[in-house]
Amino acid sequence: MTSSLKKEVDDLRSELRTRFNFANIVGQSGRMQEVFRSLEKIIDSNITVLIQGESGTGKGLAAKVLHFNGIRKQHPFIELNCAAIPETLLESELFGHEAGAFTDAKKLKKGILEQADGGTVFLDEIGDMSLSLQAKLVKAVEERSFRRVGGTRDITVD
Repeated sequence: MTSSLKKEVDDLRSELRTRFNFANIVGQSGRMQEVFRSLEKIIDSNITVLIQGESGTGKGLAAKVLHFNGIRKQHPFIELNCAAIPETLLESELFGHEAGAFTDAKKLKKGILEQADGGTVFLDEIGDMSLSLQAKLVKAVEERSFRRVGGTRDITVD
């Protein structure tokens, strides 16, 4: 049973690498070729990347290509559309919360930054977040640590 599950996971990861391969990205313009060259330069590095562009330009696809072909491919890829989550819940989704942090917080919940530790987080529409939450996120990314909502200890992630 364990060996068949391991094989299935390996097969699914291989399928994702194939699906999100550079060869599968459409774009012939000089500007797109420049984007491809930039992605290829950073694919094997361990850096934080900011992908900017208008809606529908393939930011999510670029993030998946970087993740599934890069050094973090064995770890989780978590995508979150920040505009789709109410502001009151977004901080808890990102950072998690401790039991009792607010009325409905019955138990500890890990946020996506903690769930994706070692992997990749793709946050879409971060410009729609409040400035104070953007500041908390920037601090967490720079310091690679944060506190859950209602928490008293720092959690370190990569």
